[in-house]
Amino acid sequence: MPPDSPYAPPLTLTPALLNRVAAIAEALGRWSARQDALPSPRLRRENRIHTIQASLAIEQNSLSIEQVTALFDGQRVLGPARDIQEVRNAISAYDALPRFDPSNPQHLLEAHGLLQAGLIEAPGRLRSGGVAIYRGDQLVHMAPPAARVPGLVADLLAWLAASTWHPLLVSCMAHYELVFIHPFADSNGRL
Repeated sequence: MPPDSPYAPPLTLTPALLNRVAAIAEALGRWSARQDALPSPRLRRENRIHTIQASLAIEQNSLSIEQVTALFDGQRVLGPARDIQEVRNAISAYDALPRFDPSNPQHLLEAHGLLQAGLIEAPGRLRSGGVAIYRGDQLVHMAPPAARVPGLVADLLAWLAASTWHPLLVSCMAHYELVFIHPFADSNGRL
């Protein structure tokens, strides 16, 4: 964390937590050692297709694995226009990932712009109003006021750039904080 940043992740690194991270890393190491080479292009492709379909299904996207696969292959599919656009946008965002720096605020905005192009009024822009998450009539989460969002995002990204934590913990904290801050009108969790 930069010395002038007030941000500190809301997580205490306990021995139990670090042991779990070590166990996950060890399991990944064993799996990796058994692989003859890097994951095959076919495996990466299938993983991307399944990830896109599953993350969009959570958001009520109706397209099947077969339809997402067809879109991934550049084919036309029948389905709701919004659902098709969401899949195309997710494919574009995944394609752009290798050039993104996770601590660069412009890349965060660009990633959101890719995910939400043609779907919301201001893709790739931080929200300008209040946001609350409800489950039925019950308030589940009241996001910080919009005026605080730029500073909170800057603090989070600065922490990401300077963190010496294990990448698994950093990615979990980044996801948690993005959902908590809710910097965009939509698609914060998928981002």
